[in-house]
Amino acid sequence: MKNLLSMSRSELAAEKEELEKKFSELKGRGLSLNMARGKPGAGQLELSLPMLDTLNSKSDCHDASGLDCRNYGELRGIPEARKLFAEYMGVTPEETIVVGSASLTFMYDCMARAMLLGVLGGKKPWCKYDKVKFLCPVPGYDRHFTICETLGIEMLNIPLTEWGPDMDLVEKLVAEDETVKGIWCVPKYTNPLGGSYSDEAVRRLAALKPAAKDFRIFWDNAYAAHYVYKDTPVLNILEECKKAGNADMVYMFGSTSKITFPGAGVAFFAASKANVDFTTKQLDAQAISWDKLNMLRHVRYFKNVDGIKAQMDKHAAILRPKFDAVLEALESELGGAGAGSWVKPKGGYFVTYMAMPGCAKRIVQLCKEVGVVLTDAGATHPYHKDPEDSCIRLAPSFPAPAELAQAMEVFCIAAKLAATERLLAQE
Repeated sequence: MKNLLSMSRSELAAEKEELEKKFSELKGRGLSLNMARGKPGAGQLELSLPMLDTLNSKSDCHDASGLDCRNYGELRGIPEARKLFAEYMGVTPEETIVVGSASLTFMYDCMARAMLLGVLGGKKPWCKYDKVKFLCPVPGYDRHFTICETLGIEMLNIPLTEWGPDMDLVEKLVAEDETVKGIWCVPKYTNPLGGSYSDEAVRRLAALKPAAKDFRIFWDNAYAAHYVYKDTPVLNILEECKKAGNADMVYMFGSTSKITFPGAGVAFFAASKANVDFTTKQLDAQAISWDKLNMLRHVRYFKNVDGIKAQMDKHAAILRPKFDAVLEALESELGGAGAGSWVKPKGGYFVTYMAMPGCAKRIVQLCKEVGVVLTDAGATHPYHKDPEDSCIRLAPSFPAPAELAQAMEVFCIAAKLAATERLLAQE
C-alpha cells in the first residue's frame, strides 16, 4: 500500500471512499468479537484443570509441616507456598506473604492501608497530607490508575519506553516533592508495550533519593514468567534496593492469575522482612487467614519453580500463533502505510498500536460499530486522557484464531480509514 502521508488530496479522497466501501461490507457480517482485555483463552484455562484433582474428599489436607489447611491460621500463607513463590519472585520465604487469589486486590489494599494507616518509616498516614501524588509510567495499566483515582491520589504521567520509565524525570520529581509517595512499575513485558526494564532503569529506581521517607515502588511483576517469544530477565529490584540502602522502599506483587485460573489463582507479596512484619501487623485487623487449600493445590500441582516454567512453556505455545496473527496482519496491512506504528513484544499479553495522533478514539469507535470491542482509547493513561489520542492496546489472547483474523481485518481497515479522515481534515 502507498504511504498515506505521501498521497495527494485527491488520492486520499479516493482511498477514503474505497475504505468506506470495505467498512460497509464489514458491518454486514454481524460480528461480535472482543479484544478488550488480556484474558487467557479457553485452551490456556484447560492447562490447569488437573490441579483441581490434587485435592478431593480422600486427600490429606495437611501441608508438609503438618498444618491442617482446612482450618484458620498462617496469615502469611502456608510455609510450602511461601517457599515456592518466594523462589519464583527471587526472594526468601521470610520476605514473602502469600495472600488471596488476586494481586490487584492486594495492591489496592496496600494503597488503602498506606492512605489510612501509613507505611513503615512514615510520619503519618498518607491521607493526612494535603495532597498525595503517584508517578505513572505511560502507556500503563488502567487498573493501577483506577486505584489511585478511587483513593483521590493525583497521578503524574511519566513517559515509558521499551526499556523503562524516563528516569531523569522520575529522579527529579521524587527528589523535589515530598507529596510524591510512589511509582507504579510493570517491569517485565510492560503492560501494554511488552518491553522489559533495563538493568540501568532498575538500578536507578533502586537508588532513588525521595524527599518522602515513606515513598514506595509498587513493583507489579505480573508477567514474570509470561514469555511469548523470548524470556528477558530483569534485575531483582529488592536486591538492588538493599545494595542502595533502600531495602524498605519496594513492594513486589505477583500471582498465578494467568498461570492457572484468573480469579482463582494465588497472589503473593514480597518486600523486606521489616516491611513484611509491619504489613502482617496491619493485616491482622483485616483477615485471619487466606485460602490455604488453594495454596496447597498449587504447591502439589507445580511442586517447584521448574513446574511453573513448564506450565508457561505450554502457555507460550498457545499464545505465540495468536501474537503472530496480530503482528502479521499489522505488517501486511499497515506496514509502510504511515497510519501508525507498533512494537513486537517478547512476552506479556498485549500488542500496543500507536496510531496517527488524534486517531485512537476514532479507530476504537469504528471497530465497535462493526462489532469488535477494543480497550477504550485513553485507558493506557491516567484519567483516560491520552494527550496524543494515539495509544491502543490490542489483546490477542482470548479470541479463537478465526475470530482473531476477523478482528484484525476490521482493525486494520479502521486504522487506515481513521488516518485518511484525519489527513483530509487538515488544511
